[in-house]
Amino acid sequence: MSRLFLTTAKFLRTQGPRSSFLRALSSEAADTGSREHIDGLVKKDKVVVFMKGVPQQPMCGFSNAVVQILRMHGVDNYSAYNVLEDENLRQGIKDYSSWPTIPQLFLSGEFVGGCDILLQMHQSGDLVEELQKVGIRSALLDKQPDTDKDKQ
Repeated sequence: MSRLFLTTAKFLRTQGPRSSFLRALSSEAADTGSREHIDGLVKKDKVVVFMKGVPQQPMCGFSNAVVQILRMHGVDNYSAYNVLEDENLRQGIKDYSSWPTIPQLFLSGEFVGGCDILLQMHQSGDLVEELQKVGIRSALLDKQPDTDKDKQ
């Protein structure tokens, strides 16, 4: 047997499976749901989304709708965090925002809402204004009016 194997086996026998190394890994994972960690994530970028899946492959219809709305506005540069990969983050973001559902959108560190709120803001035009407040010009402002209506 190799010396490394024997040393590792001896370490596990004396320390048990919950060695300080493993405890450190566990506590690091638990920190992903902490208020301080999440506060850093939501303030890291202008647009932050906590969602199920990733923008390239949303794992629920609501997350997909948020991604599509952002895409329609030309918002491609944003941070997205997959809550399905980390249960601590999933619960932590709900506690942080006091909002029970995922996805959740933040603009410049401020909680905006979930899919229903974002859809409502998109339909009313309020999302264009909110994006402007954080320095993002909506691509919908650059759309040309329908020329067929002008011909009537």
